[in-house]
Formats: sequence, structure tokens, C-alpha cells
Amino acid sequence: MDFLKLIRSLDELLYEIMSWLIFYPLTLWRTLVHPLKMMDYSDAELGDPAERQYTDTLSPPLFLLLTLAIGHAIELSLVGQNALVEGKVGLSALISDDSSLIMLRTVTFSLFPLILAARLLRAKARKLDREPLRAPFYSQCYLAAPLAMLSGLSENLIRYNQVWSMITGLLLYIFALIWFGTLQVLWFRQHLHCGFWRAFGNASRAMVECLLIVGLLGLLFA
Repeated sequence: MDFLKLIRSLDELLYEIMSWLIFYPLTLWRTLVHPLKMMDYSDAELGDPAERQYTDTLSPPLFLLLTLAIGHAIELSLVGQNALVEGKVGLSALISDDSSLIMLRTVTFSLFPLILAARLLRAKARKLDREPLRAPFYSQCYLAAPLAMLSGLSENLIRYNQVWSMITGLLLYIFALIWFGTLQVLWFRQHLHCGFWRAFGNASRAMVECLLIVGLLGLLFA
């Protein structure tokens, strides 16, 4: 019986992994074309029973993780191994292989959803608790994935070490931040039912907090 359960588990695992080939590009397309609608969709899905959640897309945290894994594969093919893994910079004892680097980047880009979700709860004068925090965190993961993808592409272009690629990479990174920041203003305005300036203030404060923490992490590992 245990052997049969193992076979069934492997069947389900194989099906789940292969289904990503369909649902990852679908989720990416919908997030790029209708980012705010995808955030609303995420909020609605969390109200469904667990087995019925995200049946036609990838769940937001999984979407973010796969995006970072794909971005790392692109990095390896275009510019080679990261200096952190090679042990040339930073804490090489901690970042010793590709998996640990992907996990570090997952934690780094998950800080954006976490801080933005917490900022929304504070702006609503709500207590920071696991359940109220879950919905905004999940919805923000949908935006964090394209941000991670664009940031990774910009880093690869800069590491290509040509004048044109460095300028293009820098412009791409600036575009990614503007795109992400603009959507945050619209998101705060929608959820706080407030004017532009209050939404802009909350979004700006959260973005500064995110960039400061990510910058500190960068200094730590540089």
C-alpha cells in the first residue's frame, strides 16, 4: 500500500511540474498585461478552499520562485556563473552553489511583497497578523516576479561589460523600478480609497524601505 501511495504521489508530482509549462507563461502574460487585475484575482482566490485556489494559474510565491530559477538559468547561459557562487566576493561559505543563490534571491525579492503588505496594513491601522498579511503579500508576489525578471536581465546586460549593454541594463533597471512603483501607487490608492498623494506617500515610503534593506543585503554580500 505504501508503494502504491508513493507511485500516486509521483504521478501527481509529475503532472504538477509538467503543468507549469502551460501555467507559467500564462501567469506571466496575465501579470504583464493586467497586473492590478491579477492582484485582485489573488485576493479572491485566497477566499476559496485550498484545493480550488489558483487552479488556472500558478500561486504567487511559486510564480516568483520559478521566475528567479528561470532568470538564473538565463544568467548562466549568457554571462556565466555568479561571483557569489564562485567565491570571489561576499560570504562564499553561505552562497556555495546555485540553489543557495536562488534562495538568497528569493528571500531578497520576497522582501518587497512583505514590506509593501505590512505598509498597507499600517496605513489601514490594522494589527500586523499572519492572516491579514497573507492576501496583500500573495498579491504583491505577482508584481515582484516581473520586477525580479527585469532586474536580472538588467544585471546580465551590465555584466556583459559592453558600453551599449551597460547603458541598456541601467535603463532597463530604471524602467523596472518606475513600472513597479507606479503600480504600487495605483494599488495603495485602490485599497486605501484615497487620493493620489496619500497613495504616493505610502508607496514611496514602502519602496524606500525595500530598497534600503536590499541595499544593506547587497553591501553584506558584496
